[in-house]
Amino acid sequence: MPEKAVPLIVQWITEYDFKLKIKKERSTKLGDYRAPFNGSNHQITINYNLNKYAFLVTLIHEIAHLTTHNKFKNSVMPHGAEWKQEFRVMMQPFLDTEIFPVELLYAIRKYLNNPAASSCTDKNLYRALRLYDEDSNAGIYLEKLPLNAVFVFQGNLYEKGQKIRTRFTCKEVRTGKIYLFNPLAEVEMFEDRRAV
Repeated sequence: MPEKAVPLIVQWITEYDFKLKIKKERSTKLGDYRAPFNGSNHQITINYNLNKYAFLVTLIHEIAHLTTHNKFKNSVMPHGAEWKQEFRVMMQPFLDTEIFPVELLYAIRKYLNNPAASSCTDKNLYRALRLYDEDSNAGIYLEKLPLNAVFVFQGNLYEKGQKIRTRFTCKEVRTGKIYLFNPLAEVEMFEDRRAV
């Protein structure tokens, strides 16, 4: 995470008494929060492969779940108004050019108007965060592919279908099953149509 953010995060780890675990990459989430159970501490997990800015935003997102839980227990929605307010308040000390680059600050401030369940669901913030990834072998965004294009995702072949609300329906070529994909899913174009 950005160096200037470390002192406050360390203070929060002590103050809120939670375990922070760094996990291998999970395709369905960047991080998660688990409330205490059977005498265990609060637990927050974050994917290891996030860049320092995405790591910090995700960590604050999860700490906001912890503070929301402390205040409201299970009486509120996980990403409801109470969590959104907690997240906004907790992000405030970090909205500084010594922590985030100016372009990223702009995207974060816009996102804070109505934070979503994940930074990945906000296209502008996700794109802004991805600019700081070190992985130069990243694929292309699904939304850039034409309709009916065949692509590879996690070793499987899919055919891009229509967009329904915020996601694309994509058919797995081998099974014919339909899956919903985020427009910003990183995929590889598949060129050899003969194999389909």
